[in-house]
Amino acid sequence: MDRTILHCDCNSFFASVETLLDPSLADGPTAVCGDPESRHGIILAKNEKAKAFGVQTAETIWQAKRKCPDLRLVAPHRSEYVKFSRKCNELYLQYTDLVDPFGIDESFLDVTGSMHLFGSGEHIADELRRRMREEVGLTISVGVSFNKVFAKLGSDYKKPDATTVIARGNWRDIVFPLPVGDLLFVGRSAQELLGRYGVRTIGELSKCSEEMLETLMGKMGSQLYRYANGLDD
Repeated sequence: MDRTILHCDCNSFFASVETLLDPSLADGPTAVCGDPESRHGIILAKNEKAKAFGVQTAETIWQAKRKCPDLRLVAPHRSEYVKFSRKCNELYLQYTDLVDPFGIDESFLDVTGSMHLFGSGEHIADELRRRMREEVGLTISVGVSFNKVFAKLGSDYKKPDATTVIARGNWRDIVFPLPVGDLLFVGRSAQELLGRYGVRTIGELSKCSEEMLETLMGKMGSQLYRYANGLDD
């Protein structure tokens, strides 16, 4: 029997927490950065309004301000991020004891054994989104699938505050057209390497032979072959 895996990803987590601490930040584009006073350093996170101006995580503050002159800059409150991260995981633990945090703002949940209590994976995802808004004050995007890799693709597929189901019946339609860089653990260098061999989508990656990928990338090549073909266990 397939497992039912959720990947819950907080939307614009640092910026969302800062907005809960200072609600006036909701009025315009906001970014969290290392040193707002001297304007040195990089963007750590941005809200949806800043995203609309093209502000990107990890770019320099001056680049972000050039795109969005009215961008409000705030310093990070890391202890608050930890506190809200715990609140999120405490909510997830009300639905399953199989919670696997994947960084401070995202977690995998195996709800296979919980559905007789709470309903389908999609229903649990929608309920978590509602409760996260109402009880914690944050929004999450949730991917629902039969493995962790596709669940993570699902949470990235539609943002903010959305549920995406990648099921046995539709996974090729959703997954294969996506850029290969969207697949878990395909970083920039791996994406460039695969691109030199004409592999630009996950579908194209799935059609490569496992032997070829292992020759190019070692064990990671074999792992990516399995991920692209829905074989993550």
